[in-house]
Amino acid sequence: MDLWLLMVGLNLIRRVYAGVPLTGTPETRSESVVNACLFSLQRALRSHPASHAVCALDSDQPGWRRELYPDYKKNRSPMPEELRDILPDVLKAYLTVGVRSVTIPGLEADDVIATIAKRVADANGHVTVVSTDKSFCQLIGFGVRVYDHFADLEHDRDWTRERFGVEPEVLADLFALAGDSSLGISGVRSVGVHTAVKLLNDHATLEGVLAAAGDIAGKLGSKLRDGREDARLAKKLVSLVIDAKLGINLRDFRFEQ
Repeated sequence: MDLWLLMVGLNLIRRVYAGVPLTGTPETRSESVVNACLFSLQRALRSHPASHAVCALDSDQPGWRRELYPDYKKNRSPMPEELRDILPDVLKAYLTVGVRSVTIPGLEADDVIATIAKRVADANGHVTVVSTDKSFCQLIGFGVRVYDHFADLEHDRDWTRERFGVEPEVLADLFALAGDSSLGISGVRSVGVHTAVKLLNDHATLEGVLAAAGDIAGKLGSKLRDGREDARLAKKLVSLVIDAKLGINLRDFRFEQ
């Protein structure tokens, strides 16, 4: 059975980079960052033995989400210039232990990971997504699990239900209603997480909530009616793409130490 380890490169690398002390010369600091990133990767590989491994990176080209919604991730800080200079060396070090990286023009790493995960799961393989990003909990189900490498914690169905109040299949609907501040997406104005959870428990899905908005009294009903299109746009933005055209051969990512 194929066992896949899928890593969102910068989710892992930026956190490791932030933990490396700002000491020494640029050369020694660069070496320290590379070694720390490689050590972190090898720890993930020891924890999750894999037959295939992928390190996915965002494309430098503007993605479809930014074109659709210019404020998407507007508050995210850019990659530090120092790390941008070191990144090629980190990826080369990954390659020395058998882990290839992939960047697809115009796509975020999240959609690359989600598409690979869906293909592998459909083929009865097992997938571990290494990321602290809560968006990946949308993928949790048969054959796919999410692992927070830094907290040493698996995000499974029970964790998702306890953390967010809904099942993984409804997580994008929750973010569509309540918004996602980390992505710069507001959702329906003044609808918070607790209200969104109650609405979804009562009406099952985002479309169920919007269909019932005409029968919901008071300010909440009015906000839902006024925010229909905002919610639908948010749902599209927060949903992971699972059928992207990648143009890659998954067999090329077989992991051999």
